[in-house]
Amino acid sequence: MIDATQTFHNHEILLTGANGFVGKVMLGLLLDRFPECKHLHILVRPRPGTSAGDRFRRDVLTSPALQAIVERADPSMLRDRITIHPGDIGDSLCGLGEETLEKLSGRVSLVINCAGLVEFFAPVDEAFKSNVDGVENVIGVCRRLKTKLVHVSTCFVCGEADGLVEETEPILGFYPRRKDREDGSFRHRDEIALMRTRIRDVYDSANRGARILPPKEITQKLVDLGAQRAALWGWVNIYTYSKSLGEQLIVDAGRPAAQQMNGRDPIEYSIVRPAIVEAALEFPFPGWVEGGRTAAPLVMMALSGQRYWPLRKDAPLEVVPVDQVASSILTAAALLLNGKAERVYQIGAADRNPVPLGSLVEWMHEDYLKQKRRPKFLSPGVRILTPQRARLLNGILHRRIVGLQRFVVGTRRLAQRAGLPGRRGLGVLATKLRMLGLQATVRDQMLELYQPFMYDNRFIFEAENIRAGHARLRPQDQVKLPWSPERIEWKRYWSEHEVKGIQKWVQAEFTKGRTFKL
Repeated sequence: MIDATQTFHNHEILLTGANGFVGKVMLGLLLDRFPECKHLHILVRPRPGTSAGDRFRRDVLTSPALQAIVERADPSMLRDRITIHPGDIGDSLCGLGEETLEKLSGRVSLVINCAGLVEFFAPVDEAFKSNVDGVENVIGVCRRLKTKLVHVSTCFVCGEADGLVEETEPILGFYPRRKDREDGSFRHRDEIALMRTRIRDVYDSANRGARILPPKEITQKLVDLGAQRAALWGWVNIYTYSKSLGEQLIVDAGRPAAQQMNGRDPIEYSIVRPAIVEAALEFPFPGWVEGGRTAAPLVMMALSGQRYWPLRKDAPLEVVPVDQVASSILTAAALLLNGKAERVYQIGAADRNPVPLGSLVEWMHEDYLKQKRRPKFLSPGVRILTPQRARLLNGILHRRIVGLQRFVVGTRRLAQRAGLPGRRGLGVLATKLRMLGLQATVRDQMLELYQPFMYDNRFIFEAENIRAGHARLRPQDQVKLPWSPERIEWKRYWSEHEVKGIQKWVQAEFTKGRTFKL
């Protein structure tokens, strides 16, 4: 049996991405369940006017995910067992200076890389800086310090899929439209070099010619470039495309020295691939969720009365609570430090305990009716449609809203000319109709963005490695690092954890006008 408690007591760990959703919960688990951990080195990117230490205290330690843990922790643990290092994974060697690297050499045994850009359609240069260049820089740190690596990726590197995605699928040379395992059409280093050239070309061309392109147009060109290249190979967005390239860099760096271009010693690694990471099941408390999680826009649409859903009713939504993900990362870390780890750990639930999309939208509609205090038997239910049918109905709705808005605006003008009363009320009505039209447009765009996950593909991720790995932990460590998606009662989880968590922690921020990332 693997003794995770003793393992973390014996080894120092360097953590990136501690200020992210998963990173905060994982750090909280370490501090709460393993207070005797030897030492944590945490990489934090400074902000203008804010040091790395101040940002860590403000954004991480005072987060609701860690606040209670910090309050009950021994102050000496936070003072003596955590060191904050300013840096950025987008910089060479993650921005760690020569003096810092010398101090860490021989001390740090493991790097856990939770950092990355989780935007579906980011400008490709930004996605590369975090998910490709960042991985190269983390690999450089691992080689310099002679450490092992646990890298957090995503299950959706599989791209287009319909059915079970196995953990044994080869990573190096993979692309979603590959004909078979002998297909060598895709070479990750050639692809990365090509994209870096094209990114430079976008910036160079933007500053040449009669008109210098404004930043907004440059950004759109970079978004289009990444989306087109991802689609060419079969990835559904720039996020999954860039994360797959990052994985291939790691696998390449893990090959024997004779097989590597530069002949360097291989690194030891494990890749942890969560599915859709959502609200906490238990830790730090039920329903904790942060930022615009992937399901947040869908939940907010459902709670605003959305009835028409373009999806495959029986297809599962591969969701996993954030604390189950954090437990899995630390389980993989303990196994890797003991030389007992697998190369890939997929973290999903649908292979044993699927939750159909049709059921989810039904449950959310029930929650909508409850909050509106409408009896279910008097209210129309949800309708499951094809994307084509949904676009047709939405087009009809848009035309009706626009027609009504024009009628109200015209009537208001006539009332103004004739000096008739009611002009203010007509103006308010016209504004409301305009907002309804904008909201309908945003909903349509959002549903189109989610179409690859709700209609075009059916994802079921094999998760056998984490089950077997969790079973190798001592019973007391299995309690500290729970893995139990098979026992989740999805209807209760979705209503009591996910929906209420998004209403409390996400919707409040969204309604203040703050943007969120998918």
